[in-house]
Amino acid sequence: MEKKQFQITHSIIGNSPEIEEIIDVIQQAAPTDITVLITGESGVGKEVIARAIHAASRRAKKSLVSVNCGAIPEGIIESELFGHEKGSFTSALETRKGYFEIADGGTIFLDEVGEMPLQTQVKLLRVLENGEYMRVGSSTVRHADVRVIAATNKNLQHEVKQKRFRPDLFFRLRSVSLWIPPLRDRRSDIPLLLEHFIKEITSKNSIRFEGFTDDATELLMEHAWPGNVRELRNVIESMLVLEGGRKLNADDVRRYLHIQQAEPVERHLPVVTSKTVEQAERELIYRALLDLKSDILELKESLRQGGGEAKGTNGDRIGDEPSNGAMSLEEMERQMIRRAIERHSGNRRMAAKELKISERTLYRKIKEYSLDV
Repeated sequence: MEKKQFQITHSIIGNSPEIEEIIDVIQQAAPTDITVLITGESGVGKEVIARAIHAASRRAKKSLVSVNCGAIPEGIIESELFGHEKGSFTSALETRKGYFEIADGGTIFLDEVGEMPLQTQVKLLRVLENGEYMRVGSSTVRHADVRVIAATNKNLQHEVKQKRFRPDLFFRLRSVSLWIPPLRDRRSDIPLLLEHFIKEITSKNSIRFEGFTDDATELLMEHAWPGNVRELRNVIESMLVLEGGRKLNADDVRRYLHIQQAEPVERHLPVVTSKTVEQAERELIYRALLDLKSDILELKESLRQGGGEAKGTNGDRIGDEPSNGAMSLEEMERQMIRRAIERHSGNRRMAAKELKISERTLYRKIKEYSLDV
């Protein structure tokens, strides 16, 4: 009962063995000031774990300051972390406290710590060892009583070998290491997460949700969730809000998960499953081309019967293909790419956006078809 209450209070939702083990470690480490390193893929909930540790610590009544190290430009990260004195650099119009000074007495959460520049890592190590730091532009040593929790989606051991992360800082940070497994490796947590997100989202948006059909729930359970818990929450929120709370079936879920269903047999095209992005993009282009070609053939036939001349939406005359419409998919794709680039006056980024493919794929196609555009 006590463990369940801990889960609910700190939003660690799940009953898988992996989550139970994480909770056990948190309950042991939280009351101390030991440094904790949280690792795992993006979206697994590393900040949720950090907040749980802070909330269960003796510093819970003080602030938890979250810092995304990867979002701060290298030139100002030391100023952001440790503060600066007025006039210490061009835009330093006044003295400013850094995050460590703001978090004094509480906890600082350094997210994406693997993105921190080497020079800044040296100064972080000093804070971890004796609580000392200096503001940028100052020679006065200051002290901060701060508990440090760090997180990263990188393999820091690999970063150390590549000399992108200091080994002494790595060993200092990992006093306690917590690895959060991806959602696909703890699918038994999905029902509880679904229940939690549905309750949270319906309450926030005043929605009465009628629920999922069994096949929709099965699809949610089977999905790989590459974006992990963050993706699951975002998808559920989109479905509930945009569908007005109506009962959702498997087809609804597929649409929001962007899962392609098998096309009718006569199309003779493969279904996009666990393939590379470029393969998927190629097949999606083929589907669009086939739909477009079908529309063009119908339009041409209609205009022939009416004595008109078929033209495309951009004024191009539609080519006189054989009466049976036989044209290779490669040639159709080639023409579609060429015309998209021409419509955007050679702007390949805009052409790729129109075609709904990546620029990298577009450049590869241009080279593959020797397009002079």
